Amino acid sequence: MIRCNGKLISEKERYCKNIFSQAHGLMFRSRQNLVMVFPTERKISLHMWFVFFPIDVLVVDASMKIVEIKKNFKPWTLWKSSVRGKYVIELAIQGKYEIGEKIKIIKSSSQGTF
Repeated sequence: MIRCNGKLISEKERYCKNIFSQAHGLMFRSRQNLVMVFPTERKISLHMWFVFFPIDVLVVDASMKIVEIKKNFKPWTLWKSSVRGKYVIELAIQGKYEIGEKIKIIKSSSQGTF
């Protein structure tokens, strides 16, 4: 579950903590939300090869603050963040969030990594 300034923005998501799961991301998957966790803050490079729906991307720093947003990231395109982030949240359903808002990730025991 992910909350942004107290409001629910994702009820269920997948977690990617290693390079292989992050490279695979949403390719060939149905609509779902994804959280990528990196060991340190870094600039983020993403592609939408073989992802067949647009997503919103939130880049979140180590203090759990949104530092960059890529709205309506379309299939078959590339994007690189202009700032560093420790987390990337990919949302298949567009919502309302703004830079500077705080994110809270609540991971249930039934949500696994892949």
